[in-house]
Amino acid sequence: MARSQDPIQSRDDGSRDSYDVTTWEVRTPLDRIAVWIYWFLSATVRWLVVLGAVVILAVIVSGSNLPRILDPVVTGFTLLSLLPALALVAYVWRTDSTTTEPFSLLAVTFALGVLFAGFAAIINGIGSVLQVVPVVGSVWFFYLVVGPVEETVKWLAVRIYAYRSPRFDAVIDGAVYGAVAGLGFATIENALYITDAVNNPVIGNVLGAGGGITPARAIAGPGHVIYSAFAGYYLGLAKFNRENAGPIIVKGLLIAALIHATYNTLTWIPVAAAIVLGLPNFVTLLGFVVLYDGFFGYFLYRKLARYRAHYRDTHHGEGALSSVERTEFEE
Repeated sequence: MARSQDPIQSRDDGSRDSYDVTTWEVRTPLDRIAVWIYWFLSATVRWLVVLGAVVILAVIVSGSNLPRILDPVVTGFTLLSLLPALALVAYVWRTDSTTTEPFSLLAVTFALGVLFAGFAAIINGIGSVLQVVPVVGSVWFFYLVVGPVEETVKWLAVRIYAYRSPRFDAVIDGAVYGAVAGLGFATIENALYITDAVNNPVIGNVLGAGGGITPARAIAGPGHVIYSAFAGYYLGLAKFNRENAGPIIVKGLLIAALIHATYNTLTWIPVAAAIVLGLPNFVTLLGFVVLYDGFFGYFLYRKLARYRAHYRDTHHGEGALSSVERTEFEE
C-alpha cells in the first residue's frame, strides 16, 4: 500500500516549518497567482462544457420539430408523459431524511440534464454505426455506447454544479440530484419524440399522434430516473470517501449503464410477446417496463431505506446498525 504521508511528515512533530518541503499553503504572491489560475481554468472548463452543450442542443432543436412544443396541446402531451418520472423523483426527494435540497440546485441540475442530452445525441449518432453488424451490433451499441454515454452525461449534470455545493452534504443527496438529472434528460427526450410524432399541424393528427406516443414515453421516463439515481448515489458516496472516490464513481456508472443497456437490449421481448399473444404492443411493453423498472426500483428503494435506517440510528438511537440488510447487487 502506498504511503499516506511523506517520510518526513510521519515523523514531524510540528516544531519546524515544512512549507514547500512536505506541506503547502497560500503564502506568497506566486501561490496566490497559482490558486487564481487553477480556479480560472476550472471555472472556464465548466463553462465551456455548458456552452458547448447549449450550442449542440440549439443545433438539434433547429433541425427538429421541437419548436412545436410551444403548441399548448403538444405541451400538455409532453407534461403528461413526464408524470410517472416526476412522481418517482418526488419519492426519491422525500426519502432524503437529512436536509431539504434547495430549489436552485434542483433547477440547475434539471436544466443541465436537459442540456447535456445533446452530447448523448451526438455520440449515440456516431456510435450507431455498430448496428450495421447483424444481430450483435445492436447489443454492442447498447452496452458500449447508449448505456455508458447517457448515464455519464446525466452524471455530469450533477457533478458539474450541485456536487460542488456545500448544500450537497449527504450521500443520499447524490440520489436526489441524480434522479432530477434523469428527469431533465427524459424531458428533452420525450419532447423530441412527441413533437416529431405530431409534426403535422392538422388538429386531428396532433391529437391522434400525441395520444399514441404520450403513453409510450410516459412509461420510458421512470427508467432514466432510476438509472441516474443509482449513479448519483454512488457519486454522493464518493464525495465522502475521497480515498476511494474513483472506483466508487465507476461502480455507480457501471450499475446505471448496465441496467440501462440491458433494458434496451431486452425490448424485443414485449414486441415478440405482442405478436405471440395477439395483444397491443403497448400492453406488453407496459407489462415489461413494470416488471423491469419495478425490479431495479426495488433495489433502489432498499438502498435508500438502508441509508435512512443508518441515519435514524445514528441520530436517534433507534435500533442497531447491524440489523439493516445489505443492498448491493453482489449479495
